[in-house]
Amino acid sequence: MAELRNCPMCQEFFNYTGLREVCHKCAQKEEDMYQVVYRFLRKRENRAANIDRIVEATGVERDLLYKWVRKGRLHPATFPSLGYPCDNCGHLTTKGKLCDKCQGELKADLRTFEAAKEFREDVVRRDRGTYHSDKR
Repeated sequence: MAELRNCPMCQEFFNYTGLREVCHKCAQKEEDMYQVVYRFLRKRENRAANIDRIVEATGVERDLLYKWVRKGRLHPATFPSLGYPCDNCGHLTTKGKLCDKCQGELKADLRTFEAAKEFREDVVRRDRGTYHSDKR
């Protein structure tokens, strides 16, 4: 069932069905901008263009470029200088929400936490020995 929402770009009401985050008019504008960017990137000399160069040459907003890369419309395999910001540090990444460095740090922190947890459990197990009371 559709839900009535305001378009985040133009503030007009539209029926949100889960397919698009913006109204039909703004979605069409985004699609037109995507075609401009795609035509720009298809030229051999522009395939290695970075985000700043694409924004400068096409006038498309940086957030839209990030959105298209995140959704897979612009593939970093084809255009190697593209990416979107890591949710943690802001460096460009091409997959997931975190860059490789932040993923590595998170995994290391988890390993440290698990090792500390195991150590605490071992200490508790050792301390649960049999105790005798001295009642005479």
